[in-house]
Amino acid sequence: MSSFHYFRKLYFAGALLLIVVLIGTIGYMLIDPRFSFLDALYMTINTIGTVGFREVYPLTQTGQIFTIFLIITGFGTFAFAISSLTSYVLTGEFREYYRITKNLNAIEELSGHTIICGYGRNGRQAAHVLKKHGRRFVVIEQKKEVIATLKQKHSELVLEGDATQDDILEKAGIARASSLITTLPIDADNLFIVLSARTLNPNLIIISRASDDNSDKKLKIAGANNVIMPDKIGGAHMASLVLKPDVIEFIDHITGQGGPDINLEEILFDNLPIPLRNKTIRDLEIRNKSGANIVGFKKGNGEFVINPDPDTQLIPDGKLFVLGTPEQIQKLKTLLT
Repeated sequence: MSSFHYFRKLYFAGALLLIVVLIGTIGYMLIDPRFSFLDALYMTINTIGTVGFREVYPLTQTGQIFTIFLIITGFGTFAFAISSLTSYVLTGEFREYYRITKNLNAIEELSGHTIICGYGRNGRQAAHVLKKHGRRFVVIEQKKEVIATLKQKHSELVLEGDATQDDILEKAGIARASSLITTLPIDADNLFIVLSARTLNPNLIIISRASDDNSDKKLKIAGANNVIMPDKIGGAHMASLVLKPDVIEFIDHITGQGGPDINLEEILFDNLPIPLRNKTIRDLEIRNKSGANIVGFKKGNGEFVINPDPDTQLIPDGKLFVLGTPEQIQKLKTLLT
């Protein structure tokens, strides 16, 4: 919401008061040539404020009529300006404007954060997991009642607005963001957000929700890296819990659903120190130096290798998957810096 929305009543009252002052000043100067600009301005302020100080010069009959007109219009305008300022402060508009300005300033300082479009069931769950792992995020939500609840329960940054609009995405810092999650219930809205986000930040990781089977391919063509269909995933997850309950619970645990006591992290080839690039997994000595374990490797062509051989070479565009406790993962990150 723009600052003009909060200030427009004050702008209008101030402009109206200025017009009355100008009319009064010019009017006194035209009615009586003895009035200088300062004399005329003094008489105008004196009249509008109903202070009752003496007149600079005795008024003519025309001057008296003009003063009566100025008292009626000026006092009403002055009272309107004071009431507008009082209303702005007492009704909470000032606090709301201050909160939004503070939010926008904080967002401008963010980099590498995640933008969540929509705070429904899926958006809420995404925010919960990101917060559990200490990732900063900005929520874009249009419904005022949802925003009110969000501000009470979380200290994260919230933007009120339509995420399909480019200016809202830009306010959320999309140019500096690392990822975007769009969870709106209408696939067409998600498609529009994906198109806009990919245009505004070509390097962004975009994850979109989809409800219709036919939307999957369209969203990927538009630029989504991954498309999630909650209904399908939920049903498959429940069936898997029937078939292999302990396996699924273990997977949930290591992927962040069960708690922060164990982490499954990914290490990009580009994040490796230059001396370790194009070496083998054995050369990294991750297990010996940090205690973490390499459980998977993704090749540049997208092929996954489970439990890779120690002689597997680290090639450009590759990615390692490492499992360990938070302490082991932190130690590993320190070694690779």
